[in-house]
Amino acid sequence: MLRQLTGQAKKHAKLIPLFVFIGTGGTGAALFLLHLALFNPDVCWDRKNNPEPWNKLGPNDQYKFYSVNVDYSKLKKEGTDF
Repeated sequence: MLRQLTGQAKKHAKLIPLFVFIGTGGTGAALFLLHLALFNPDVCWDRKNNPEPWNKLGPNDQYKFYSVNVDYSKLKKEGTDF
């Protein structure tokens, strides 16, 4: 399949940017899914040792990928501990 892609790229040089952008988009999507699977508190891979990891997050923990106007270091906890 790689040989076919390089053959098409040699014949039609205008397709090279298309291959680059599609490859970059696919790689970015795969990396973002990997980030969500490993660092999202809603995903639980180990049910025995930590069945509810979202309960152990403090108010200062940033769990969003990007936050626009929130400074997590200055937040205080509201409510009771469970």
